[in-house]
Amino acid sequence: MRHRTALVMLAVLVLSGCHRREITSLERKEAANVVSEADFAVTLKDWGRAEGLFSKAVALCPDQGDTWVNLGMVRMRMGNKDGARSAFKSALSAYSDDMGREPFNSLAVLRKAYVLVILGRTDEAKSMVAKAYSKHPDDRELRSFVGGNGVDRMASDPGLKEISP
Repeated sequence: MRHRTALVMLAVLVLSGCHRREITSLERKEAANVVSEADFAVTLKDWGRAEGLFSKAVALCPDQGDTWVNLGMVRMRMGNKDGARSAFKSALSAYSDDMGREPFNSLAVLRKAYVLVILGRTDEAKSMVAKAYSKHPDDRELRSFVGGNGVDRMASDPGLKEISP
């Protein structure tokens, strides 16, 4: 009987995840507080605590790409490459959603490019940035980034190897 109840609960959880729920203002505020606490744990190099807090924050607000990136970085510090890769892929999804909601959001484009470089997908990052720049040639940030070979500079950063899964 317990197994049947567990299966029913699992099915309910899986099916409830099929649609995107609206994140409340209270959840966003709670997530911001949790992220602040996680940032403090990072300064103390308490990776386990930071990972738990960032995980809680992304559970509350899964649309925050920066929090996913932080979770991926902490997981890399802990040696959890698969977990880090998963977090970075979730960050890509969050930034893509941001770009879909706000087509002129150059910050989301640049952050997505950074995550693509972390994942070793440099050519894809260059292509995505070039495409965004061709659509918005007047965007000062994109122009500066493309003109300064931003993706190549990211890829050549020696610190990147520490956070790349």
